[in-house]
Amino acid sequence: MDRPAGSHGDDGRHAIAPRRVSFDWEDTPLHWIPDEPTATHVINVLHLLLPAGERWFVKVFKEALPLVRDPELLKDVKGFMGQEATHSVQHAYVLDHLAAQRLDTADFTKYVDFLFEKLLGDDPPRGVPIPAEEWLRFRLSVIAAIEQFTAVLGDWVLTAEGLDLADADEVMLDLLRWHGAEEVEHRAVAFDMYQHCGGEGAARYARRLAGMAVTAPMMLYLWGWGAAYLIRRDPRLAGRLRYSLAEHNRAVRKGLLPTWRELGAAVPRYLRRSYHPSQEGSLRRAVEYLAQSPAARSAVGAMTRAATA
Repeated sequence: MDRPAGSHGDDGRHAIAPRRVSFDWEDTPLHWIPDEPTATHVINVLHLLLPAGERWFVKVFKEALPLVRDPELLKDVKGFMGQEATHSVQHAYVLDHLAAQRLDTADFTKYVDFLFEKLLGDDPPRGVPIPAEEWLRFRLSVIAAIEQFTAVLGDWVLTAEGLDLADADEVMLDLLRWHGAEEVEHRAVAFDMYQHCGGEGAARYARRLAGMAVTAPMMLYLWGWGAAYLIRRDPRLAGRLRYSLAEHNRAVRKGLLPTWRELGAAVPRYLRRSYHPSQEGSLRRAVEYLAQSPAARSAVGAMTRAATA
């Protein structure tokens, strides 16, 4: 199926390409939102999930590339893959930074690796008799559903003034906003890829529903589990705090986390037959941030100095 006219949203056709970025984690504290360990670690769950998750995105898309017949979509998909590979690497560096501060995440990330490498790997789990083409389509539908949430989160973090008011660490905030801006930038690619490769008619729509039916509860479970894990293992807290909805909601009221309504409303929007992700967020705002991101500007400056040396 061809993509709808204007599928790239509020600013028309927009080229998607990976950017070089560079982050210096040396001075970033463990509680990078001062005096807010719950909000810090709820957001830190991203670093637990994304290295393996985004490697998996790239792997599944590589498998599906031969099915792409639209040259413009093919360009977008390759740009998406480059961006996701970069995201995976940068979030893995944060895991190294957490480990250097005595917060080891390996006991959690091994389960994330199992999820993406085995349960959602090249073959259906436990020999379930699903044809290879159908298994690929299902995994593409899961990626499209995940990208619905990453677009919502990306747009939220770009306007999350509560994080600025809380004096959040500038390097971590730049990582989150650079990543969030690229999620808004490529918000429609996974959906378009699924629509293109996911068959026709009612079966394609039903599979889209199934992808979200798996993704939404999976993400909610992993996020709660991940936040509880990080808080429990935090050496600065030494067991004095547990993850709780009360603390989470307090952080929401302070603007440090997105509201449950913002996250929950993303599901029924996605389930509409007429839905397209170009309706999510502001591409203009995302591109404006990417043009002034300290990490992106630093990397460009380093490349320029190297080229002229």
